[in-house]
Amino acid sequence: MMLERLGDVAGFVGRPLVAAAEQRVGPSRSIIAGLVAAILLSSLLPAGRSEAAAARKIAKAKPKQPQSPTRCEMPKFRIVVDVGHTPDSYGALSARNDPEFGFNLVLAKRITAKLKSEGFASTRLLVTDGKARPSLFKRVSAANDGRADLLLSVHHDSVPDKMLEAWEFDGASSYFSDRYSGHSLFVSERNPHFATSLKLARMIGRQLKEQGLRYASQYTLPVMGRYRRQLLDKDFGVYRYDGLVVLSRTRSAAVLLEAGSIINRDEEMEMNSPERQETIAGAVAAAVGEFCAKR
Repeated sequence: MMLERLGDVAGFVGRPLVAAAEQRVGPSRSIIAGLVAAILLSSLLPAGRSEAAAARKIAKAKPKQPQSPTRCEMPKFRIVVDVGHTPDSYGALSARNDPEFGFNLVLAKRITAKLKSEGFASTRLLVTDGKARPSLFKRVSAANDGRADLLLSVHHDSVPDKMLEAWEFDGASSYFSDRYSGHSLFVSERNPHFATSLKLARMIGRQLKEQGLRYASQYTLPVMGRYRRQLLDKDFGVYRYDGLVVLSRTRSAAVLLEAGSIINRDEEMEMNSPERQETIAGAVAAAVGEFCAKR
């Protein structure tokens, strides 16, 4: 799982297989265009701010008291769709050696477009650059400075190293795990709008379930070790994860979506399909619409 946090900044990033895999990935057919777009889109971030200054600003900022929810006006409701990871720190590698960042970018763009088409005109796609840890503070700073009403961080999942099996794809060595699949949703109790975040996460989970999609249940198992998490909603796959920077340091309600497992060979192919991407985007948009209507 490629989750970004303070103690273990990028989930399973840094494992030996990732470093080795960087030498074998080569040009990615489906990712190159996405990486170019990401670099261009990274200009959305405030210019001239150093990574250290951004980190100090967030670390020193006093937490604001949660405010009562205001009425949601769809055209003015500021949603930030955060693309997990960066071109430089691309997260997990899929079973076929494609970087997670590319999957995240494609799906986040679809979600952004769907939200805008449903009337959320102020939705913004957020792409950051640089190494893993500094990029976390960049995205939190961008969301807070932009006074976001909601942040949704988009990721794709993997598994701990001990669950991986070796195989060869297209002449290159790779790793896979077909044992687990499914999406998952994460919220942080340290977020000033934890209850609101949990409410939205449940709505997204319910919409995904209604589309016939299953959530990843392995996070409750002892085999996950330090990646084991508290399950807050057993019906819709919502977990608590307080250590995630993008959830705990963001001043708006915030949810992280692991859309599916790209280390699972079958699900990787499904996550690459426009049909699955549209299903997920539609489920997210429906949930946000319901969330907005009830504020």
